[in-house]
Amino acid sequence: MTATTAQTPADNIAQYPGAARERLLLAASDLFCRYGINATGVDAIVAAAGTAKTTLYKAFGSKEGLIEAVLEREGSTWRDWFSDEVDALPGDAANKLVHLFDVLKTWFAEENFYGCPFINAVGEHDKEDDRIRLLTLKHKKIVLGKINELAQVARPQDPDGLTHELNLLIDGAIVAALITRDPGVADHARNAAARLLTAE
Repeated sequence: MTATTAQTPADNIAQYPGAARERLLLAASDLFCRYGINATGVDAIVAAAGTAKTTLYKAFGSKEGLIEAVLEREGSTWRDWFSDEVDALPGDAANKLVHLFDVLKTWFAEENFYGCPFINAVGEHDKEDDRIRLLTLKHKKIVLGKINELAQVARPQDPDGLTHELNLLIDGAIVAALITRDPGVADHARNAAARLLTAE
């Protein structure tokens, strides 16, 4: 789900032979992203993790509890990776905001890129159910906070506007990359971001 977890599910699970909870999280993460949350049953998850159903219910309470735990974990892992990669970009704040799309391109090119797990989860869930939506908003708030820090420097007269404009480009690029399987969509988003940063 993230650029920092490029191994296969079997490889990941083998690293945690004694940790049933960890195996369940890894198996569920891969299966949810690859096949969809609704299409993945508890039986498939416990079979992939090599555990019993009772272990899943003891650890997470329900499939919904497991879904939320997967999203929390994947969100935290992705945000740490993204923040570190953006910080490592050379140049000033404006340059970092433009070239964060090169960071996304790296993610899009991963063999196990299946889009944003939060966008996917909201798309699959009951739109009247706020649990997943609120988890997604929590994730987005942290990501936008990182972008806004740079926007405060790059466009001090309207940092919030720039933040939301870039967020739309980010979300659009993620969805486009998922649909097209073409990491190059990040280049178009980067070019659009560059125009935003040079606009008066």
